[in-house]
Amino acid sequence: MHVEIYTRSGCNYCDAAKDLMNKSNIPYIENRLDVDFTRESLVEKFTSAKTYPVIVVDAFYIGGFSELSALLKERVENTKKFLMEN
Repeated sequence: MHVEIYTRSGCNYCDAAKDLMNKSNIPYIENRLDVDFTRESLVEKFTSAKTYPVIVVDAFYIGGFSELSALLKERVENTKKFLMEN
């Protein structure tokens, strides 16, 4: 799983997304507003993104913190189901 998180300073959901990734031991790349990208370049690249963080998994925009949290929860549930069946 390749994850990129587009963040801005002072964003609680950005911090929560990074914390979730760290607690899940999943590496990610952080792209910071005004350091790694501009607002204009983000809007051009992800036209449907309206809030921060902007989360990209395996080159697909999935949404923000809520979508990341749901994806990781589903991943854990699928792993548990697989282990129980085998």
